[in-house]
Amino acid sequence: MSDVEDGIRDEFVAEAQEIIELLSRDLLVLDHGQKTGSPDPELINSVFRGVHTLKGIAGMFGFGDLGEVSHVLEDLLDNLRLGRVELTQEVLDVLFEGIEVLQRLLTSASDAPAPNLGVFRAQVDRLVGAKVEADEGFGPYQLDEGVLSVLTEYEEHRLRTNIEQGVPLYRLQLSFGLASIDTDLEDLKARAKPLAEIITYLPSMEGGDDDSIELEVILASRVAVEELREALADRPGAVLEPVARGRSTGAKTIPPPGAVAPAAPAHPATAAPPKAPAREVSADSLSMRVAKTVRVDIAKLDHLMNVVGELAIVRSAVGKLLDRVRQAPELRGVGAELHRIHRGFERHLDELQDGILDVRMVPLGQTFDRLGRAVRQVAREHGKEVRLLVSGAETEVDKLIVEELTDPLLHIIRNAIDHGIERADAREDMGKPKTGSLALNAYQKGNHVVIEIEDDGAGMNADLILKSAVDRGAVSPEAGNEMARGEKLGLIFLPGVSTATEITDLSGRGVGMDVVKTHIARLGGVVDVQSELGVGTKFTITLPITLAIISALVVRVVGRAFCIPLTVVQEALLLDPLDVRRVEGREVITLRGATLPICRLDRLFQLRPRPGEHQASKEYVVVTSLGQKRLGLVVQGLEGQQDIIIKQLGPSLRDTRGFAGATDLGDQRVVLVLDAPSILEDELTIADVRIQRTEAAR
Repeated sequence: MSDVEDGIRDEFVAEAQEIIELLSRDLLVLDHGQKTGSPDPELINSVFRGVHTLKGIAGMFGFGDLGEVSHVLEDLLDNLRLGRVELTQEVLDVLFEGIEVLQRLLTSASDAPAPNLGVFRAQVDRLVGAKVEADEGFGPYQLDEGVLSVLTEYEEHRLRTNIEQGVPLYRLQLSFGLASIDTDLEDLKARAKPLAEIITYLPSMEGGDDDSIELEVILASRVAVEELREALADRPGAVLEPVARGRSTGAKTIPPPGAVAPAAPAHPATAAPPKAPAREVSADSLSMRVAKTVRVDIAKLDHLMNVVGELAIVRSAVGKLLDRVRQAPELRGVGAELHRIHRGFERHLDELQDGILDVRMVPLGQTFDRLGRAVRQVAREHGKEVRLLVSGAETEVDKLIVEELTDPLLHIIRNAIDHGIERADAREDMGKPKTGSLALNAYQKGNHVVIEIEDDGAGMNADLILKSAVDRGAVSPEAGNEMARGEKLGLIFLPGVSTATEITDLSGRGVGMDVVKTHIARLGGVVDVQSELGVGTKFTITLPITLAIISALVVRVVGRAFCIPLTVVQEALLLDPLDVRRVEGREVITLRGATLPICRLDRLFQLRPRPGEHQASKEYVVVTSLGQKRLGLVVQGLEGQQDIIIKQLGPSLRDTRGFAGATDLGDQRVVLVLDAPSILEDELTIADVRIQRTEAAR
């Protein structure tokens, strides 16, 4: 396959993925509306249009199976939007299954079972066969035959439905300038949506000139006519009035749903399609909006970020050169000019860096939408009622991090539904609402993003977790007897530890939470857990906003330079040897009344002074924190802050604990970047937690 064909295929996959994500989001809203008894008909129509678009582009790019599934879904949605099929949970189940099939076909995952398209088509055919009888009448309204004859099948259905439900009809006549009709129509739709349903709009046979066009809009609303006039008829010459009641002049000529509508009468003002101009303008408006966006391969952004990183290294080198020039009195003038140029370069580089980072950022809502579909599916498979509550979906994080988040979040959610949230009858016996709640919350905290997954289920039994850890030899019985409840809960992240009493298709195999922890740590984050029996469980994941270019603190450890990402640095202070004391074998200091365990990096990395190397007379403590964990790293020198790009280590060193990679400081030095999350996880042992608890008790 040529590079051009590869590029076209990648473009299709990206666009199809966006459509599927939007369809998933809309179906979740429809599912909620169906349960509350108020599904939005326009949303159903929107899902239909999305599937129709997906079918079209799948056919263009040769994705036959994807196009076939889209065609089957389109048939079901067409009957649904026209009122021939009722929106039930069974119909929603099939629609959600269709989205899953589309997702699997698009990703072509090797570990995913191939969907049975024949079975899926049979399911849809059975639903489409059970059609709802539609009312063919238009009731007591006096509707113009010219208007009725050009209604689309969907518009005719919506007109009949509103009349059947007793919703009053209104006619709105107003004029739009041809130069701004696209934006004016979108504005009208936005203002009408909370108050009324627009049935149709078409050019009027009266009025208009070379610079404007008269439109007639038929809408249905239960809102008082005065409120509608104030909200919608706010243009000069606009008229809004109720549709007259009486015998409809077109009632006898209107065919039942599904029949072919008669052609519109030829008329100079409406010939050569009367309604097409308004609809085409709306489509053109969409095209204009699409034309303002460009889909960019993340690899290209990575390349640009690497270039920016190299420029940041150049900036640091120029800064060091500037310091040398300033020290020479005879070069004072050159130094001032170089300082001015350096400041300008620094400012523009910061803007470039921020711009590229901004392009890489995507909202977490994309991931949350996928999880919402999974929550519904897993809950129904296990006969449980679960309501998903999402907040902070607009919180943005680096796209590369978002793509790696789905699996660990999905595992936590599956565990919550499988082991945490009880069945409806059990919840009612305990005085809980029969519908369980699963909350996803995200927010930014400094240079980190915090994601919380909380359920109101049974909670985790800390003693069962400890027993599982002891049985597997991960913890000795003696150490377990001294653990507090929070320490026992933390054992859930050890390999093989589980609270499951039976194996299910979701969990209970002793594999999972340790993988979640490892996965999150690979992204530079940590995961914590809190749980209370009978109340629920809460997992908190703390992640850096981006893994691209970062700011770091350059430190010296026995003459060697290392970088510590500033995202985990709280502060740095001079260490007084007299402040260091030992508690249960661990060196600690007291910082503003709180006990802080410290870790000497020279001992951790087993570094010794080189022959003839001057021994540092001072030591510093770099206070690092991630989530609820804090640790002081003892170093022998602080060189200052610098922007860096982390380069991955080679295959032989990639799995070395404690190091995230390496970077070039721009002064002929390549130094290692510390992996602060893994150091915190490894060095903050259970004993350290006990130390802090003991100190607090004093």
